[in-house]
Amino acid sequence: MKAGRFQNFIAIDWSGAAGERHKGIAVARCDAGGGAPSLVRPDHTWSRADVADYLGNDLRPDSLVGMDLGIALPFADHGAYFPGWNESPPDAKSLWAMIDRICADDHHLGATSFVDHPDASRYFRRHGGREGDRFQAPGSLHRRGRLRVTEGQQAALGCTPYSNFNLVGAAQVGKSSLTGMRVLHQLRGKIPVWPIDPPTSSGSIIVEIYTTIAAMEGGRTAGRSKMRGTADLNAALANLGSPPLIANSPLDDHRCDALLTSAWLRNAADRPQLWHPTALTEQIAQTEGWTFGAV
Repeated sequence: MKAGRFQNFIAIDWSGAAGERHKGIAVARCDAGGGAPSLVRPDHTWSRADVADYLGNDLRPDSLVGMDLGIALPFADHGAYFPGWNESPPDAKSLWAMIDRICADDHHLGATSFVDHPDASRYFRRHGGREGDRFQAPGSLHRRGRLRVTEGQQAALGCTPYSNFNLVGAAQVGKSSLTGMRVLHQLRGKIPVWPIDPPTSSGSIIVEIYTTIAAMEGGRTAGRSKMRGTADLNAALANLGSPPLIANSPLDDHRCDALLTSAWLRNAADRPQLWHPTALTEQIAQTEGWTFGAV
């Protein structure tokens, strides 16, 4: 990726929770000029549909957009998302389309119909002690479920990733990922998603982010990555070379994650190694995708 390719850097802390509007969704941006990051629509409580509309219609040109969710499910470990199910999709875009089709009647871009599907549910860990008989990888040494190759790299960085098939607990990312895949499907043809789509020489690009990686580069530890106030956020921003935020509205961990990660994206966008991870093959790119920054 050429230096100076992007002019705007957007980070989105996402939510897969039930309902229409979510305080867990936060959108922040900064520009290439080097100023402090700021919240997009700071007085607004976002819905997933709002974010899809913003990305599809209101995004500034040449934006690098980071979404805090998994853009696909594990595939490489068994050569399939759903081994043993003859309707298992062959690639990430087909997976997005399948989820969106099955969940067409779910309100607010939810994904309940997919995880409750009689065949798909066998692969998920759901609430109420409902763990599908195909959730856990055979011979696994942990109970976090099947992981993508990029999540193995996250672990090597000191993070503790959980499977996108896990829908239970504070650390779960499955609901966010599945609802996010519906949005990615509905944005097809408008914004490419790296590395599933090849990088373009102009225009905007969506990447998967893991906000803990940004926090660690801002001087936090993986176990203390969450920030809930201006002082902690500004200390981390200073470590990234960003001016401090003058907060005009209350900050929670979601807003802090988005603000810090937008500043981190500005720093990280010009690093060639982040666009060319050693373990990222064409097959992995098309099926599992990758987390930007996990190298």
